[in-house]
Amino acid sequence: MLGQAGLTFLAFCAVASAIYIGNDLVDVHADRVHPHKRHRPLASGLVSTAQARMLGGLLVGLGCGLAATVSWPVLALAMGYIAINAAYSLRLKHAPILDVFCICAGFMLRILAGTVGLGIHPSSWLLLCGLMFTLFLGFAKRRAELMLMQQHPKRTTRRVLHAYKPEMLEQYLSISATCTVLSYALYTVSPDTIELHGTDRLIYTVPLIIYGIFRYLLLLHSHGAGQDTARDLLRDRQLLLCVLAWLALTVGLIR
Repeated sequence: MLGQAGLTFLAFCAVASAIYIGNDLVDVHADRVHPHKRHRPLASGLVSTAQARMLGGLLVGLGCGLAATVSWPVLALAMGYIAINAAYSLRLKHAPILDVFCICAGFMLRILAGTVGLGIHPSSWLLLCGLMFTLFLGFAKRRAELMLMQQHPKRTTRRVLHAYKPEMLEQYLSISATCTVLSYALYTVSPDTIELHGTDRLIYTVPLIIYGIFRYLLLLHSHGAGQDTARDLLRDRQLLLCVLAWLALTVGLIR
């Protein structure tokens, strides 16, 4: 089981890397005038477009090959992931709201692939929580980009931002954050969750989820965060400690 999970993880790492390369190929000219993205390998000229295409093709082949060794459902999820992200890169990223849902769909396919790779049935509440959390992160990214656009109006490279308004994104963030907390809380008290993990005390991890979301919103509005979640997590000590505390408490409760 763990071997299949590892192969699934590697397969989606390869496919996701190929998608990022493809997206950079499509946006290479726009990225060259972006205040931050102009330092990327393609935009800066460090890597040629021919090299990027070759590497992207190899990664797609590797990812699909690894997915096929796990199971046909994992391969189907990987191909669906490629299709959705290709549509996003070529057209759907210019469609407001739908652009964030496409990003969200990619994350949801990764979650589903992980459950298939582990051979477990995904919880409906956990899937709903994943959906709302990825929507929250997606709209947080758009809010951060909108604030950056207001600071550098001549360097705006994402056309869809002109369709978003700050107050609109604030409402989307409020809705998705609330639904994330509620769906996670309901997941912790679900009979299936209690039976699977042998404890009804996962509800005690909910305050950490709430704190983490509140902290991220603070970073978004006061410290220019939101464009790179991984970077924000590693740079902010409180957010990192919150995640580690949640992980430690969760592991401790289900042991």
